[in-house]
Amino acid sequence: QVQLVESGGGLVQPGGSLRLSCAASGTFFSISDMGWYRQAPGKEREFVARITPAGRTDYSDSMKGRFTISRDNAKNTVYLQMNSLKPEDTAVYYCNAYEVSVAYYYWGQGTQVTVSS
Repeated sequence: QVQLVESGGGLVQPGGSLRLSCAASGTFFSISDMGWYRQAPGKEREFVARITPAGRTDYSDSMKGRFTISRDNAKNTVYLQMNSLKPEDTAVYYCNAYEVSVAYYYWGQGTQVTVSS
């Protein structure tokens, strides 16, 4: 089993920044793609960003230029640097990781990001 441990959420003013972290631990051979999703009140969960072990990235169009995803393969950790935050970014942010050897997607418990209006 794999556990995803998230940190870095909190309350921030509009225009501010936060850096989220998510570390994978437990029993696994190799974590492949890792990413971030979010779910705002009254809305469906949406894709934010993902990154491959080689460092290739994909972003949601609404987050391009403001959010940056990165990873440390040795630590099996993924990061999300969030800049120029807007009240519309308020959501629960979820970490996701794919363990290819067992073909499972793992999810964190979510971390609350609140941008004051």
